[in-house]
Amino acid sequence: VEQSWPSYDPEALKVEEVEIAVQINGKIRDRVMIPVDADEETVRKLILERERVKRYLNGKEPKKFFYVKGRLVNIVV
Repeated sequence: VEQSWPSYDPEALKVEEVEIAVQINGKIRDRVMIPVDADEETVRKLILERERVKRYLNGKEPKKFFYVKGRLVNIVV
C-alpha cells in the first residue's frame, strides 16, 4: 500500500517497425515488417523485391498498387 507507482519510459513505447499485410488480387499472400515512417515509394520497392511476391506476380507488372499507411498493401495484376 505504501509503494509508489512504477515509472515508465516513453521512449520504450515508440514503435519503429510495423507489420503490414500484402494482398495480391484481394488475397493475403505475405506479411512484411516495414519502418513506420516509410513512404509509399520505399514500401513499393521493398514489397516488389520479395521472392514470395514475385512468385505470385509471375513476371507481370502490377496494374495498380494501393498502400494504406501502416495497414496493408494491395497489388492488382
